[in-house]
Amino acid sequence: MRNWHSWLPGIFLVSGFVLNASLVSRRAGTTPLAGDLQSVAVTVLGAEGVDQPVPEQEARVAGFTDYIRRNYITSDGEEFSIYVGYYDEQRQGKTIHSPRNCLPGAGWDPVGRSVVHADSDVHGRIALNRYELVNEDRRAIVYYWYQGRGRVAQNEYVVKYELLRDAALLGRTEEALVRIVVPVIADNVEAADRLAMSIAGPLADDVERVLPPL
Repeated sequence: MRNWHSWLPGIFLVSGFVLNASLVSRRAGTTPLAGDLQSVAVTVLGAEGVDQPVPEQEARVAGFTDYIRRNYITSDGEEFSIYVGYYDEQRQGKTIHSPRNCLPGAGWDPVGRSVVHADSDVHGRIALNRYELVNEDRRAIVYYWYQGRGRVAQNEYVVKYELLRDAALLGRTEEALVRIVVPVIADNVEAADRLAMSIAGPLADDVERVLPPL
C-alpha cells in the first residue's frame, strides 16, 4: 500500500490553488470599520498624538482604505510613533505589504528580529514581531502585527493562510497592519522595549474597538 504521506505536498498545493482562485474570483466584498479609525490612539500614555500624513504616492502604493500615523512625546520625554493601516478588502494586487520588506530602507538596516508577547484584554496573550534597526548612530525598536476578523497574528504564513481561508469561507478579507516604532536613546534598548511593550496590548484593544466584528 502506497504511503499516503507522499500525497500531502500535492494536497496542500491544490488546496492553496483552489483557495487563491476563490479569493481572486469571488472578490470578497468590502467590510467597513465598526468605528472611526481616527479615534484610535488619540492619546497614548498621556501623550497626545500629532498626525503625520502619508505622502500621496506612498498611500497609493500602500493601498490602504484608511490609516493613522502619529508621533508622540510623553511628559517624561519618551518618543514613539504609531501606524495603523486598514484594508476593507484584500485581493489580487491589493494586499498588505509586509513590513519585513519595507522596514529596511532610507538607510535603516535590521540587526535583530524576534517574536515577543504582550497582554491584551480582548485577545489574551498575543504574539508580535520585533525588529531592531540601525542607521549610522541611530537605533530603533519596531513592533508590528496583523489584526482583523477576530484575531491578532504575527506569523505571515499563518496570516496569508487565514486570509485565503476567510475569503473562501466567509467572503471577508478585511485586516489592519499595526506598527509601533520607538527610538533607542543612549543605547538603552531595554527601555525602548519596555515602552513599546507598554503600548502594544492597549493599542491592540483600541484597534479591536473599531474593527468589524467577526
